Amino acid sequence: MKKSLKILAILLVGLAVSIGGYAYYLYDSAKDAVNQMHEKVETEKPKPIVTGDQGALKPISILLLGVDEREGDSGRSDTMIVICVDPKNQKMLMFSIPRDTRTKIVGKDREDKINHAYAFGGTQMAMDTVENFLDTSIDYYLKVNMESFQDIVDAVGGVEVNNSLAFEYDGYSFPAGTQELDGKKALAYSRMRYEDPKGDLGRNDRQRQVITSIIDKGARVSSITKYDNILDILGENVKTNMTFQEMKDIQKNYKGARHNIQSTEIKSSGEMIGGTYYGIVDSTEKERVQNLLKEYLEQ
Repeated sequence: MKKSLKILAILLVGLAVSIGGYAYYLYDSAKDAVNQMHEKVETEKPKPIVTGDQGALKPISILLLGVDEREGDSGRSDTMIVICVDPKNQKMLMFSIPRDTRTKIVGKDREDKINHAYAFGGTQMAMDTVENFLDTSIDYYLKVNMESFQDIVDAVGGVEVNNSLAFEYDGYSFPAGTQELDGKKALAYSRMRYEDPKGDLGRNDRQRQVITSIIDKGARVSSITKYDNILDILGENVKTNMTFQEMKDIQKNYKGARHNIQSTEIKSSGEMIGGTYYGIVDSTEKERVQNLLKEYLEQ
C-alpha cells in the first residue's frame, strides 16, 4: 500500500495536542483518549520534571515512530524522528534518523538497519537502539499508525508548507513557494522521493515542514469539533508512554518552544554490505549530532 511509505507529520499529533493547549471543557474526553493511547516501556532513567517553577523544568526528548503494522506482520518503523524541547530557552530540535542507518540493534547483538529494531522487538527495542545510537536517553515516545495521516491533517484544517522544488506527484502539482495542503495533498507531498535530487533527505525536509505546520495548527485549534476529531484519531492510532497528567504539564510549560524549531540532517554514505544497502554514519557526524543533543538536553 502506498500509505506504508514514510509519513512523519502524523507523529507529532500527540505532541501538538500536548503543547497546543487542552480545553478544560474537553477534559473527560481527552483523558479517555490518552488512557487509550498509553503504553509503558522500561527505562532506567527517571522521567524529567515537567511541572512546577520554570527554573525547575528539565528538557525532554521524544522519539516519534511511524509504523505500518498489518495482520501477520510486525511492521517496521520506517519513520523515526527525534525531538528535544528546551523549556528554559524556549526552543526545539527536530531531526530524522534515516531508516537505512546501520547500527547495533540492542537486544539482538548485531548490526542492521535501524528501522529493523522495531520489527525485532517492538517499541522497546526501537527506543533502546536509538538511545545507543545517539548516546542519550529518550524520555517519551509516540508511535502512530501512518494510515491515519491525512485524517489528522484535515482535522487541524490543513497545513502550510514552503516548497523549494516544483514537482508533480500522485496526480497533484506542487509549485515552488508557500501553499496550503489538505490531507490528501500533504500525503502526496510527503511521499515524493525519487524525483528529488536529495532523495530521502529532501523528503525528510518536506515531512518536517508538514510536522511544523501541524504543531502550529494544533496549537491554535479552538473548535470543539476539531478537538473531538483529533482525539478520536489519536485514541485509535497512537500509542505513547506519556500519561494524561504529563501531557497537560507539557502543554502548560513547554508550548512556547514551538515558535523556535531547529532542524538538522544526519548525513550518511551509502554502502552495500552482504548484498544489502546501508547508510553509514561516520564517527565525526555521529559526534556532531550527539553534541547538538547535549546543547538541548544537558542543563
